[in-house]
Amino acid sequence: MTPARSRRRAGLLVPLFSCPSTTSWGVGDISDLPRLARWLAGAGLRVLQLLPVNEVAPGEQSPYSAISAMAIDPIYIAVPEVPDFAALGGPSSLSHTDRAALAQAQASRVVDYATVRDVKHRALRAAFAWFEDYEWSRGTARAQAFEAYVAAHAWWLDDYAVFRAIHASQGERPWTDWPEGLARRDGDTLRDARHQLAAQIRFRQYVQWLADTQWHAARRSTARHGVELFGDLPFMVDGDSADVWAHAGCFHLDASVGVPPDAFSATGQDWGMPVYNWDALDADEYRWLRDRARRSAELYDGYRVDHLVGFYRTFGRWRAGGAPFFTPSHEDAQTRLGERILTLLRAAGAEIIAEDLGVIPDFVRGSLARLSVPGFRVARWERDWHQPGQPFRDPAQYPPCSVAVSGTHDTEPMAVWWAQATTEERALVCATPTMVRVAQGVDLVDAPYNPAVRDALLEALFASGSDLLLMPVPDVFGSAERINVPALVSPSNWVYRLPWPSDRLLDLVEVDYRRAQLRAWAEQYDRV
Repeated sequence: MTPARSRRRAGLLVPLFSCPSTTSWGVGDISDLPRLARWLAGAGLRVLQLLPVNEVAPGEQSPYSAISAMAIDPIYIAVPEVPDFAALGGPSSLSHTDRAALAQAQASRVVDYATVRDVKHRALRAAFAWFEDYEWSRGTARAQAFEAYVAAHAWWLDDYAVFRAIHASQGERPWTDWPEGLARRDGDTLRDARHQLAAQIRFRQYVQWLADTQWHAARRSTARHGVELFGDLPFMVDGDSADVWAHAGCFHLDASVGVPPDAFSATGQDWGMPVYNWDALDADEYRWLRDRARRSAELYDGYRVDHLVGFYRTFGRWRAGGAPFFTPSHEDAQTRLGERILTLLRAAGAEIIAEDLGVIPDFVRGSLARLSVPGFRVARWERDWHQPGQPFRDPAQYPPCSVAVSGTHDTEPMAVWWAQATTEERALVCATPTMVRVAQGVDLVDAPYNPAVRDALLEALFASGSDLLLMPVPDVFGSAERINVPALVSPSNWVYRLPWPSDRLLDLVEVDYRRAQLRAWAEQYDRV
């Protein structure tokens, strides 16, 4: 087994939806990645960690509610950069109503998903009509490039485009409510659907071609700034997804995945998504998971494996009731499964890091160590829980093969955590040798969350033994705004936006001073 790379780096966790520029349409889009990377490079940060960018199910906002494990969400397409939209006249071709709605979404302090999706969808429909009339029908060079893309990506794009076209024709109803022939993928029924929906299928392929073309251009530009692009591989996809429809036998549709009861929840969690059928996946040599790994390696330099423990032992509940269960049920089989999956994920070529938070059995951590897969060290939870007083672990003692983080997209920002921490907890944090050193004699225990506290906590993580440091963007600036509140299904969730446009980060004094400090730490602690 080839060990994971051992390079000291620091990076920023920023959801793509959170970083719109002055030219994007109310949500961060693909063309904003290089703009953000320029600021990261100046700050000595070498990793840009994103949340999933898979297409989200209609009406959803969570990036973990994907209608496809492969497709890029069209909301991230930079529409003004689409040649066919430009040929129509660009933004001036939008209706007065759409221009007004777009201006409102751009001015919003949060992401207005519904408005942005509607305006972009109409603009992309108009661009596709122009492409059909002036490129596709004439067999131009662009039409040939599109055909080549469709052929090269047929291994995932074909099922996805057919699914999305049928899904729309069925009023966006779940595939389990479709007519039986469509739901069961009857050969004759699907052939008829392909014929009747040919133009709609081609539209879905066209949109993914645009997204893929923009993505690879942005990734090349990001790499030129010396910044690696990291993604996020969700543990599951939604039951109403192209993947589950196309590979239904690989899932237990009569069971729901989640996590068992723990210290944070007396009842555990039920995520409502189908449970993997590991026997069926094994019989198919894990082809669908290999395809996910292949697709992730196409898009990213590395990625976070969400809910890592679930790939060792998946917790499920039968929808009809009955005792919950783990699958596989025995530790030896769980170890073999987890190690096989991590091996095949890494074999595709991208670096992987493991979200090993929550209740993690000791054998899983031992397995990660054998495979040299870095797990997460969330500073506020890194304590010697079985020692008297439960002292915090000194960040300098974090193992090199680990990811130090100030928090995750699911946790409250450091500002909120510090404000809510007891005096005893703060004292234990400040007693670690690294915090004593970086505080330089200043007593922080009774201090409110101010720049001195923020910077001491961040510098201690830069000084940590972990080869990789990732910081959610609110923590870098000391913001109390949250990216996500777990289990909250609300229009107010997943809507966080940076206070500044991503293309102005290098111009603003209130942002630039943070860039200078981050770079100083990166250089001091050998992370450049």
